[in-house]
Amino acid sequence: MFIYVVQMGDSLYSIASKFQVNMDSIRITNELTTDSLVPGQDLLIPTNMYIVQPGDSLYYISRMSFVPIEIIRLYNGLRSDVLMIGMTLYLPPRPKYPVENLSYMYPTTPDQDQLIISTFAATNTYIAMFEYHILEGGTLSTLNDEFAIQTARDYNVAPVATITNLTPEGFSPEVTRQVLTFPEQRNLLIDNIYALVTTKNYAGVNVDFERVREDERDLYTGFLKLLSERLKPEGYSVSAAVPAKTSEDIPWLKGYDFGGIGSVVDFIFIMAYDWHVPNSEPGPVAPINEVRSAIEFALQHMNRNKIMLGLPNYGYEWTMDNGNAVSGRAISVSGAIQLALRYQVPIQYSYEYEQPFFTYWDENGIRHIVWFEDAQARAIKLQLTVDYQLRGVGVWQLGLGFPQAPHLINEFFHTKHIIN
Repeated sequence: MFIYVVQMGDSLYSIASKFQVNMDSIRITNELTTDSLVPGQDLLIPTNMYIVQPGDSLYYISRMSFVPIEIIRLYNGLRSDVLMIGMTLYLPPRPKYPVENLSYMYPTTPDQDQLIISTFAATNTYIAMFEYHILEGGTLSTLNDEFAIQTARDYNVAPVATITNLTPEGFSPEVTRQVLTFPEQRNLLIDNIYALVTTKNYAGVNVDFERVREDERDLYTGFLKLLSERLKPEGYSVSAAVPAKTSEDIPWLKGYDFGGIGSVVDFIFIMAYDWHVPNSEPGPVAPINEVRSAIEFALQHMNRNKIMLGLPNYGYEWTMDNGNAVSGRAISVSGAIQLALRYQVPIQYSYEYEQPFFTYWDENGIRHIVWFEDAQARAIKLQLTVDYQLRGVGVWQLGLGFPQAPHLINEFFHTKHIIN
C-alpha cells in the first residue's frame, strides 16, 4: 500500500494509471464521494507494485510505502540507488506488529452503534464507551449503552466503561477533589464502578480524570490502586487516560505521577493531541516532535507494554481577524478535506511537525486556518508505535470521518482481541 500525495494536474484517472490500479479501488479505499481532488490531498493506493516515474528516488518511494530502502533494494535486486523510468518495483508486505488498541465512542442509537462497532471492531481490542461522570457523593450518571456493550462483545471486542470528572462546564478539578479527599465518597465511587462493570457486562474501566491538581497527585494514584485491587482480581481491566506529559516541570500536569499510575493500572492511554486547541493560536494538533517527547517521557517511568498512544481523528479550524484567532472549532479529517475541496485551496504539509494545514478565505473575505491529521501524519505515528514497541494505539474518537485510518492500522499492526 502507498500513500500518494496529489500533485497539481493530477486526476483520479492519471493516479490510477500511474499505479496501474482500478479507479474504483482508490475510490473505495479512500471513501471518495467525488472524483475531484485537491493538491496536497493524500490517498491510499492499494497495491504492492510501483512503476518508477520521472524524478522518483528510493527515498521518495520508501516514504510513500513505509518500506525501508534496504528492503526495497533487497527484494528488487538493486545494487545501487539508481532507478530507471518505467521499471517495476515490488514492495513486500510489512511485518505486522502485535498490538492491543483502545478507542473511544459515544453510544447513541442502535443503528449508529452497530455501524461504528462493525466498522472498527477488527482494529480495536477495547472500545471505551464515553462516558459515566461522577455525581454528588460518588454516584455515577447513566448511559444508554446496553446495545453497544453487547454489540462489541458480538464482534469480539472488549467494552470498557469510561469514568470521568466531566461536568456541563468541562472537566472539573473540584469533582476530583471531592472523591479523592473524602474516603467515604471514594469508596462509594469504587463500589458504584464495580457494580456498573459487573451488572452491565463490561470488560473493565478506563478512568479519564482531567485537570488533577498537584496536591492530589498521590491521592489519585491511590484511588487507581484501590480500584485496581477491587476489579483486577476478578479479571476486569483497569486503564487510565493521561495527558501527554513531556516533563515534570509543567505546572498543570504535576497531578499525574506516571510512575505511580503505571504501576497500578494495566495500561495508560496517552492523549497525544491538542497541543493547539480552539482557544489557542493556530498550529498542529499532534506535532510529531511533541508526540515523540511524550512517549519518551512515559518510557522513563513505566514499561513500554503499559503505554498506548492516543491519536486524534480530527483537527481544528480557526477564524482569523487581523492575524489573530478569534474563534476555533473541531473538524474531522474528512471535513477538513471537504473544506479544501470546496474552496479549491492546496493542502500544505509541515515536515517539521508531520501534519497538514491550509488557509482559505470564505465568501465574506474572512481568513481561516486549518490544521488536522491525515494518512501521512497517522502513518508516522504508527511507525513510532512500532519503533518504541508500545502496547498499541487508540483514537479519539470513532465515528469522526477518517476513512484511511483503519486501513493503516491493518497495514502496520496485528490487533489482538481479548474478551472476558
